[in-house]
Amino acid sequence: MGNKIKKKEGLNRREFMLSSMLLGAGIAAPTVLSLLEHRRVSAQDRPLRAAMSNAGLAVTWCAQGKDTAEMWGEFLGVEIVWFDGQLDTNIQRAAVDQIATQEWDFVAIQPNSIGSLIEPIQAMTSAGIPFVGMDTLIAPLAQLDDLGVLTFIAPDNVFMSEGVVNELVSQMGGEGKIAHTWGQQGHTGAQGRAQGFYNIMAQYPNIEVVDDQFGDWDVTRVASIWESILNAHPDIRAGFLHNDDMALAARQVVENAGLGDQVLIGGIDAMSPAIDAVTNGRLVATARNSAVRVHGNSVVAGWVAANVGLDEARNQIPSFMLADGPVVTASIDSNPDLADEPWKLRGYGRDTSEGLRWLQDQLIF
Repeated sequence: MGNKIKKKEGLNRREFMLSSMLLGAGIAAPTVLSLLEHRRVSAQDRPLRAAMSNAGLAVTWCAQGKDTAEMWGEFLGVEIVWFDGQLDTNIQRAAVDQIATQEWDFVAIQPNSIGSLIEPIQAMTSAGIPFVGMDTLIAPLAQLDDLGVLTFIAPDNVFMSEGVVNELVSQMGGEGKIAHTWGQQGHTGAQGRAQGFYNIMAQYPNIEVVDDQFGDWDVTRVASIWESILNAHPDIRAGFLHNDDMALAARQVVENAGLGDQVLIGGIDAMSPAIDAVTNGRLVATARNSAVRVHGNSVVAGWVAANVGLDEARNQIPSFMLADGPVVTASIDSNPDLADEPWKLRGYGRDTSEGLRWLQDQLIF
């Protein structure tokens, strides 16, 4: 295969993993290796210090993101100071106002609502603090450069939503009643997931959307919403919810009502409990919104900026990085005509859920 890659003397397993993560974030190999060398020879330097916040740690996706950020912070020598958004725009704004009064090597935030944090973030970027946007836009995409945002890391919410909803309508036979339960109204990811839902609904005139409201990522609220939905529409066939926590809460209500065989439920995030639920038939589908990639790559990008300087980081790091992930269903492509050539089948004709779950449990994907 030509020239083989030689292991650099002294490059240990942790540094090899780190190098792979940096390369996966789109940062050039010379930058990766030179920064690893810099950290090795300057180990006596002070550790870096970063502030991070996401929507709310009551959400399992957010909790996994925090765990990932802290893991990569430990690898990179970054003290991660966490500010819980508590699923409340005002509480998060107060926390970010506090962040803006302090010195940081970098800051990374997932806002609860677009437009809610512009002023304190602008104060940070004006002071030269590298800022990374996570998952949810702090402002319209075209304004991020003017606000001084280093990079924005997010999934394709429309793609994930369309994939899950397609599986739902397929199993519905293209007709019947469906309910749509949002996340938070100001969350741009929720807005994208809603758009994906509407895109698919436009293709199925025989499907009736009987409920369309905000669940606010709150499983208690969602349980109440779904009790009302089942009372009003006992013949409902399906529900699409904007994250797995809400989907599993709705599924529990459906099962409590004795409608587990009738009502199909799908969610987003592909957290481990949801992958298990797809495998055992409680959920029809979920899609991987990788908290690991969003939060881990945010720490990596901030770390690079803190080491090479903000101007050089802007030259090296793309202004947008897609944290993509697959739709997870129990369906297996088993076309008998391709049995001898499984590489031509979707997912190699295999159940992909076990591998995805293992990668997630290791905070890799």
